[in-house]
Amino acid sequence: MPPLASYGEFMPLHYTPNITVSAANRDWHLSRAGNIEELWEKMVADGQASADEHIPYWTELWPASLVLSDWLYLNRSAIQGRACLDVGCGIGLTALVGKSLGAHVLAMDYEPEALRYAAKNAAQNGVESPLWVCMDWARPALAEASMDLVWGGDIMYERRFVGPVLDLCARVLKPGGRFWVAEPGRSVYDAFLASLPERGFSGRRVHQGKTHGIYEQPQAVTVSIWEITRAEQA
Repeated sequence: MPPLASYGEFMPLHYTPNITVSAANRDWHLSRAGNIEELWEKMVADGQASADEHIPYWTELWPASLVLSDWLYLNRSAIQGRACLDVGCGIGLTALVGKSLGAHVLAMDYEPEALRYAAKNAAQNGVESPLWVCMDWARPALAEASMDLVWGGDIMYERRFVGPVLDLCARVLKPGGRFWVAEPGRSVYDAFLASLPERGFSGRRVHQGKTHGIYEQPQAVTVSIWEITRAEQA
């Protein structure tokens, strides 16, 4: 994974353990474990930081999640009653939004601690928990053609994720299924878009939104929603 400093404008400035954000036409009260840098330093000190894969990016609420949440609300009729996969759900906001709008949500993350906080956030927001699953997207234990929709907020931040994420979508999306990616303008996303045709997918930007600062982060972030489908659907 990239060094923490590479997150630049996307990195919250201060740790706030409990936050309230407005998204999908309501307020959400969310708990989180700690500031990324402080949490990572503690993991290193405790001997838990054996690989870069375990840098606790999941503990932050990234701006892309807010724009994706609003997109789900705008498309609530499309997700209601549908089988949906939240990839890299973190502390759970977009999974909870989908569940509150009537979707059948399976929410996956690589880190079990993220799912514990996500379940806590479901309870304190009065939303029935999605199915929380600890899973590596490179080795998905999911049935083929089992999902109507897949979504993820700011998940494409390293080039090596491109292949596994597209393989996951190729496996789990039903015919006619869609993959929504909320993306805040990272340069690596160009590699993702360039890889779509050779893997039988096409993509188009369907929405763009701007978030205000989260926590005490002063600057707004522009986030695009991309819809990825199999090329024959385009």
